[in-house]
Amino acid sequence: MQLESFIAGRWQAGTGTPIALRDATTGEVIACAGADGLDVAASLTHAREVGGPQLRRLTFHERAALLKTLAKHLTDKKDELYGLSYATGATKGDSWIDIDGGIATLFVFASKGMRELPDAHVYVDGAAESLSKSGGFLGQHICVPLEGAAVHINAFNFPVWGMLEKLAPTLLAGVPAIVKPATATAYLTALAFRHIIESGILPEGAVQLICGSVGNLFDHLTCQDAVTFTGSASTARKLRMHPAVIDHSVRFTAETDSLNSCVLGPDASPGTPEFDLFVREVAREMTVKAGQKCTAIRKAIVPAGIAASVIEALRAALGKVVLGNPRLERVRMGPVASLAQRREVLAQLAKLEREAEVVCGNDRQLELADADSDRGAFIAPTLLYCKDSSRATAVHEVEAFGPVCTVVPYEGLDAGIALARRGAGSLVGSVFTADATVAARLVLGLAPFHGRVLVVNRDCAKESTGHGSPLPHLVHGGPGRAGGGEEMGGIRGVLHYMQRTAVQGAPDVLTAVTGRWIKGSRQHDPGVHPFRIPFGTLAIGDTFHSGERAITVADIERFAELSGDYFYAHMDEAAARRNPIFGGRVAHGYFLIAAAAGLFVDPPLGPVLANYGIDSLRFTKPVKPGDRIKVRLTCKEKSLRIGQGYGEVRWDAQITNQDGETAAAYDVLTMVSEKPVPDA
Repeated sequence: MQLESFIAGRWQAGTGTPIALRDATTGEVIACAGADGLDVAASLTHAREVGGPQLRRLTFHERAALLKTLAKHLTDKKDELYGLSYATGATKGDSWIDIDGGIATLFVFASKGMRELPDAHVYVDGAAESLSKSGGFLGQHICVPLEGAAVHINAFNFPVWGMLEKLAPTLLAGVPAIVKPATATAYLTALAFRHIIESGILPEGAVQLICGSVGNLFDHLTCQDAVTFTGSASTARKLRMHPAVIDHSVRFTAETDSLNSCVLGPDASPGTPEFDLFVREVAREMTVKAGQKCTAIRKAIVPAGIAASVIEALRAALGKVVLGNPRLERVRMGPVASLAQRREVLAQLAKLEREAEVVCGNDRQLELADADSDRGAFIAPTLLYCKDSSRATAVHEVEAFGPVCTVVPYEGLDAGIALARRGAGSLVGSVFTADATVAARLVLGLAPFHGRVLVVNRDCAKESTGHGSPLPHLVHGGPGRAGGGEEMGGIRGVLHYMQRTAVQGAPDVLTAVTGRWIKGSRQHDPGVHPFRIPFGTLAIGDTFHSGERAITVADIERFAELSGDYFYAHMDEAAARRNPIFGGRVAHGYFLIAAAAGLFVDPPLGPVLANYGIDSLRFTKPVKPGDRIKVRLTCKEKSLRIGQGYGEVRWDAQITNQDGETAAAYDVLTMVSEKPVPDA
């Protein structure tokens, strides 16, 4: 099968001599790939002129809905993807991480897009900044989509997840993507991509695929484009130094080599749950995906006094691993992705053996289940021990990207931290300890050199997602050797593909730009109570001004009795007078909120379905018996819940006293029906 690229809306096959892609277990040719002769630069033009405009016409919520629909569609195609995934050397469990993990990432970004982003085209970043005494001149940070394309260059080890974890935040941001998978396993990426295109879910030009070399694509990059790269540090360095990347300051995110550490706390001696959890995690990280994970544990840093016990326990755990054809249920570890990859791993392992002793693993005596060691790219799980790690260099600099890990002893926490930091920047470090004080010390010591730190103890182990599992909610990346970039991280990942701009102007201008009412902007009297107006008709700036209510001692005492809140500042005049903030008896803050609701709520059945919360509540001026309060309620922001028949409305609420001073300010959150009156 000749893999085709999908460029400018059509499938195209490259010319020239294609590269044969083989089954990692049997050596059988699965497909051929090559993009020679293709106008790859046309993909950028198509993305900018067709895909980008179509995506930007959609709101964040509409894009999130597309991601959810796409995730459901790929879920229906999982069996076919699993069937082909075995050819990459992945077991069923490995494929679950890659395929289900990728689909789950789409679901998460779809959900976060609906919940955390507005149903709008502009992301408002933070609150408005007052730039003048009167408040008539303000500044506001906004984020808008880049108007170029995101070029995603992915690694061979996760052909599906690697594509989807980058696509999810990119598409949610409103930016089209060009996917370039690693050639060795491109056949699985291409199958998933073909399902995406054939579904017709995404707008034309939203995604494109290049199976083979990107040719002169980089020559045509501009400041509106972005590049994400997963792979070796040497390749990342070449791409970063491309003249177009430098000249146009093209955004470049890299995730590269990473010598990740797992530290066993001094309290976690043999027989403790943490010791057993540590051994289980190290063995798992060595064998899942045959150790071909950028997050896999490469250094197991352990107290010197129990190093022998750790090695013995790891030997026992690794001895239970069945190595062979990944299609068999009983096989726990398959081959690495290719014979070329096996040669690379063994070459790096030879460098490690100059400083460390192999204590488990022998490729000359491989016992394989239904597989041939000559045709398949098999490597035994290999554990090394580096006794004098302080003088070693390769252990801290060489990554054997396969089932290889080195046990490194330490004397004292500071020494353990120093050994982990010698990785010079890692994606993830993990800590196994039952002592929270030890955990805190290790976390703070590891954090400057790691993108993520996992702490495991007996209390959280059952729910822990593990050392090697990047999550869409959290940043994935790391400093230094790990590439210096970050991916995902929830909405943070979306903002990587957007331009943050500071807008300065009058409140009305900022309201028009953001679609969010800003204090000082014009208010509108809709002629009826805003709670009588359905979602679609309600306008930003629609405002209700209430009448006044006098606050009495009787009110305060009744609320105290009802709530059980008898705090002295509300109930004891003499004690309250001694309070430097109040200087006398004051009303409960929560009574003011309740009283304000009584002033602005419209009681009869109407479009307002529910109040679901209050945000940003601040009490700014005490209210004393005899004071009179009133409320100003303004429609601040609207966000339609697609397909639900209602939307979220955020109201800016301000309680003032008889002197016009603000007593409290907050946002009221309601659900408002699209219909004038909900069905009874």
